[in-house]
Amino acid sequence: MTETLITEEGLKKLTDELEELKSVRRIKVSQRIQEAIALGDLSENSEYDDAKNEQAFIEGRIAELEGKIRTAKIIKESEDSAARVGLGSKVVLEDIETGDRFAYTVVGTAEADPFNNRISNESPVGAAILGKNISKQHPVIVSVKTPAGQLKYRILPPNAE
Repeated sequence: MTETLITEEGLKKLTDELEELKSVRRIKVSQRIQEAIALGDLSENSEYDDAKNEQAFIEGRIAELEGKIRTAKIIKESEDSAARVGLGSKVVLEDIETGDRFAYTVVGTAEADPFNNRISNESPVGAAILGKNISKQHPVIVSVKTPAGQLKYRILPPNAE
């Protein structure tokens, strides 16, 4: 099986979600199914169909989370600003064209969340910066192919904001 690269915080979120699904949502959907069955004719019972669909979703998500947790490999978030970009690294990317700066943490795909500044090591930007030096004095410039075209970013240390 493939390893799931994840931070300790990300693993905790996955285990919390798994516990919620198993101890709360699974029980609630089971109760909904029992109530729908009590209503009688299942062939035209939309409550029953909805509950069964939700049950299938929950069981699928439980299996997915169990697989990710079983194959989890913990990565440490790094504050080291004189290193190379790796999993757990925090960096600031400066758009060469606009000068806009974006702070990111590079994480595995299991916990990637661009809206919360966590980019996957497999995303176009994550893959482009992985392994590059982080230096305020001699910043590396990377070119990233995106659907919007070619973008260039300067890699800066996390304290460069």
